[in-house]
Amino acid sequence: MEKHDLNIAIITGASSGIGEAFVKQVVKGHGVYGSLPFQEIWIIARRGDKLDLLKSHIGDSRLVCIQADLTKSEDLQAIKEKLEEEKPKIGLLINCAGMGKRGYVVDKDEDALADTVALNCTALSVLSRICLPYMTRENIVFSRLNGPRIINVASSAAFLPQPTFAAYSASKAYVVAFSRALDIELRPYKIAVTTVCPGPVKTEFQSNATDGKAKDFSGFRKYIVADPDRLAAASIRAARFGRQMFVYGFVQKALHVVSKIVPTYWIIALEGYLMRRKEIEG
Repeated sequence: MEKHDLNIAIITGASSGIGEAFVKQVVKGHGVYGSLPFQEIWIIARRGDKLDLLKSHIGDSRLVCIQADLTKSEDLQAIKEKLEEEKPKIGLLINCAGMGKRGYVVDKDEDALADTVALNCTALSVLSRICLPYMTRENIVFSRLNGPRIINVASSAAFLPQPTFAAYSASKAYVVAFSRALDIELRPYKIAVTTVCPGPVKTEFQSNATDGKAKDFSGFRKYIVADPDRLAAASIRAARFGRQMFVYGFVQKALHVVSKIVPTYWIIALEGYLMRRKEIEG
């Protein structure tokens, strides 16, 4: 098959956590999107050694490792140039790369705030735009059930502003709003966009968010931590049926409903009160 006829999947944040779980699911998938199994699966992450290790562990020659820091415009440009050179047909794009840092905004490093917005918002938006010309296809009739897919990983943090996690929750609210609007825009092309909103997931995220101070979730969150492999599998099933928004887990679904009913100020004021009380008692 000629290189420009390839059907590929692209997964960002693929070196660990939810992104790695998506890679494992896509590798073994078949018979959906009218395209699987893909001839190539591009896996993108900042840590190239982790990507190489993942490819070696999975043992699938279709995996193409691309080391890129998506907070950098030059790395996004390099991906754009690779697409322009190879001219593939993209059947699936999973925007999973993301980051967040806990703490008061006044205590956070300026670069950490900038990188959170750059990765969670800008990179996701720009990469989606870069890939779209390779997802729309001429002379092929798709339905919403077998056309190309975009999966954007947001978070239940998007439902409400979160003191001490302000930039992260705001960035994920952007992902939800952007993705839902994009889904409507792309319906004439039969490209479905699914926004995934999980709660706490068993990954490196908590350790990274607290700069290594807390490896695991604490309090109520430790009882509702999701398994990344199950989350990835359920998310792909949701995308397969063209769902616009997929909230994973009963507790997160309940939070989503509550966030629509109870005034936001009441909830975040209570959060602030409990936060200050904990600090005084601690």
